[in-house]
Amino acid sequence: MAHITSYENKYGDDKVYDACGLIGVMDVTGQSFSGHDIITGIDNMEERGNGLGAGFAVYGCYPEHTDCYAFHVMYTERDSKAQVESFLRNHFILVHDEEVPHWSVLDLPNPPLIWRYFLQPDESKAGGLIEDEAEYVVGKVMEVNTAGQGAYIYSSGKNTGVFKGVGHPAQIAQYFGLEAYSGYLWTAHTRFPTNTPGWWGGAHPFSILDWTVVHNGEVSSYGTNRRYLEMQGYHCTMQTDTEVMAYAADSLMRRHKLPVEIAAKVMAPPLWAEIERMSPEDRRLYGTLRRVYGSLLINGPFTVIIARQGEMIGLTDRIRLRPLMAAIGSGGHRLYLSSEEAPVRLISPELERVWTPLGGEPIVGRLGVPLPVEAPRTPDAATWGVATPSWCEPVPVT
Repeated sequence: MAHITSYENKYGDDKVYDACGLIGVMDVTGQSFSGHDIITGIDNMEERGNGLGAGFAVYGCYPEHTDCYAFHVMYTERDSKAQVESFLRNHFILVHDEEVPHWSVLDLPNPPLIWRYFLQPDESKAGGLIEDEAEYVVGKVMEVNTAGQGAYIYSSGKNTGVFKGVGHPAQIAQYFGLEAYSGYLWTAHTRFPTNTPGWWGGAHPFSILDWTVVHNGEVSSYGTNRRYLEMQGYHCTMQTDTEVMAYAADSLMRRHKLPVEIAAKVMAPPLWAEIERMSPEDRRLYGTLRRVYGSLLINGPFTVIIARQGEMIGLTDRIRLRPLMAAIGSGGHRLYLSSEEAPVRLISPELERVWTPLGGEPIVGRLGVPLPVEAPRTPDAATWGVATPSWCEPVPVT
């Protein structure tokens, strides 16, 4: 027992280091920047992880292949590579492929073979017209990931890349040489797994198409969420609860075309007691959401940063059991989301605005939409970009 206490509280300061760390940086003007800042920021929260997982997502990193889906494939069994490549060639036009560049890093255990493929769907190989290209890609990703070949497609978006593995953030960044990459949006994560294995596929971010998710917390509704998503054709193969959040985001916002503000109310809905006190119109809306999408309610403490091309979203559970802060950098064109303020101050000492988002209220940065440097007039105005319809604005509880 003394050993456990010493391990969890090695500095004797009554603090238990068992919470993941996450950070996201987006330049809403679309200006690309190197990985230096995001690496510096997540490395500042190294004590939030334990070396069993770290990762990065970057948007705008493949400008020479913007019209291709960039598949990052992890081979835990190298003999499966030929079979997977045959499958990809039978369903896509292979524009280019190569091993993901990497460098030797001390104490980075047993890295798998990681290859990247730049692909375009091929209607001639699909047996006819591809009516929905995104659905076609999702289907092929799921086929590979469930084939039991020791191969996992963990990044599949256009002009998007996920780089992750078992190690501390600085080790993973060094292994993939991430300072040499550039993008207009970066997210990063350092992991402290509590009830799932620490392996290369289980590190964050989790991704499908151009959606990526980094998460701090625990999804206690994982079983319910997973069963619902499997009925929609998604399959969880990465052995960790966060995977359902990536598929839920894709299902709600791409397939069902729900706006971010409404999708947030599916994942972190108002309590029934709050809904009962709303106006009749809002009560009907939020009641319907809870009934229709009850199986996608994310139960348990969580903070997530969800990203896709042109958008970065921060969201916490309804009662903020995991931390999230937001800030706007000097000049008003960079949005920061983070578990802590210190890493943001480290990479951007001068900030125009810093605040703590409300539980269950999304913070949304959008490409080409100016950030609100001035604090909103109402405490609930935590989102921006497109005007929020009156029927989905939160009603203050009196």
